[in-house]
Amino acid sequence: MTGAQIQSDPCPICAGPPRDFLEKHGWRIVRCQECGHLFVGDPLPTDHLHLVYSDEYFVGGGAGYPGYLEDGEILRQHGQRYGRLLAKYVEPAKILDVGSAAGFILQGLTDSGWEGQGLEPNSSMAEFARVSLGLQVDCGSIEGYLPDEQFNVVSMIQVVAHFNDLRAATANASEATRPGGLWLIETWNRESRTAKIFGKRWHEFSPPSVLHWFSPEGLSQLASQYGFSELARGRPRKRISSRHIKSLLRHVAQDSLVARILGIAAGALPDSLVFPYPSEDLFWMILRKDS
Repeated sequence: MTGAQIQSDPCPICAGPPRDFLEKHGWRIVRCQECGHLFVGDPLPTDHLHLVYSDEYFVGGGAGYPGYLEDGEILRQHGQRYGRLLAKYVEPAKILDVGSAAGFILQGLTDSGWEGQGLEPNSSMAEFARVSLGLQVDCGSIEGYLPDEQFNVVSMIQVVAHFNDLRAATANASEATRPGGLWLIETWNRESRTAKIFGKRWHEFSPPSVLHWFSPEGLSQLASQYGFSELARGRPRKRISSRHIKSLLRHVAQDSLVARILGIAAGALPDSLVFPYPSEDLFWMILRKDS
């Protein structure tokens, strides 16, 4: 990028000054000069959540999903795996699932013995979770959440990267967590080998849906400001449908010859096939609220 540096808000993790890093889809991604956190440096519209997470996000492909509801069983199994993981650290009890979408991951958590409640900004997805799955999923965002109770676990699976106000979201998530309770977070790892190999062509640089790109150390630093300490971390066992694979490859094909070639090769695959996701650029973290 050329020209004068445009002023951005300070880093939401350490309040350090940011510098321009990359322009993607017309959005500026900046890097904190102190802690290295990457985040969108442009102001967001007041109706950002409704614009980005409309019904189209769950069916239109691109940076979203080509058919979210069709992948329900894959997501339910993912929730079951996390339910078993959490049980190694705490007895199943009350859990708040942030960014529940249609509720499939929350359903998997309840399969594992958790008493689940969800929060989802898309009203159609929240209604599906309530009507079709019988789950308690309220329509709203964690940034505007006013908890009237506290939970043993707050799960934020593939959602922290999407927070439009990271400080408000984490503050409210902390308020919703009882002392001694846990956060379960899954997100992308900007320090992964995959991210470093692809550099500025890494497929997760996809604003305005994705707004933050964490390292495990940066996430721990943010959580510590709310009294949380890291308990465990690892890489998720994740699965993905060929429908979703083909959609992602089409989305990044403009930036990657490899993606174009793979997209052509994958075109003949039935949409219903399921493959392990090479999750080297993902991590999960469990953090405990110590105060």
